[in-house]
Amino acid sequence: MASPPENGAVTPVGKPAGMLFLLFTLGEQRFALPARDIVEVLPLVPLKPIPHAPSWVGGVFAYRGQVVPVIDVRALALGAPAVRRTSTRVVLVSHAPGQTLGLVLEHASETLRCDPAQFKPYGLHNAQARYLGPIREDERGLLQWISVGELLDERARSLLYTPDNAGLLGGEGA
Repeated sequence: MASPPENGAVTPVGKPAGMLFLLFTLGEQRFALPARDIVEVLPLVPLKPIPHAPSWVGGVFAYRGQVVPVIDVRALALGAPAVRRTSTRVVLVSHAPGQTLGLVLEHASETLRCDPAQFKPYGLHNAQARYLGPIREDERGLLQWISVGELLDERARSLLYTPDNAGLLGGEGA
């Protein structure tokens, strides 16, 4: 048995149509992170700061025997740290094969299921913020897709995932 969604396509009963996103804010702006990229959503856990790291590096923490680097997405995008509140979370994402990355996100407590085709290009190519994807408009305003794979440039990746950083994390060479 099937039921027709709004766009006229037939979807099997019990299987929701569309893609699931975790919604969050950066300042007053709304963003969407594809749920398929998310490993786990955690409360705002204490982080070990990394001396002399860029301001958008929140620090690191231990997660199931692995040291995970964490970035403050608001600090990366807007230059100001995330506001610490009950709805501020550390969202673990699969950044690249074998690389888990923590994201400090504000108001990360709501989800949306929608057709990804509802997100449309906005006509601006920002090489400094390649992670900013297409935009969707709804009754609450504009919602922008964040591409996890584009959050870190090569320089940032080498900073966070280099074996030479073991001393910073309390491992070999400390």
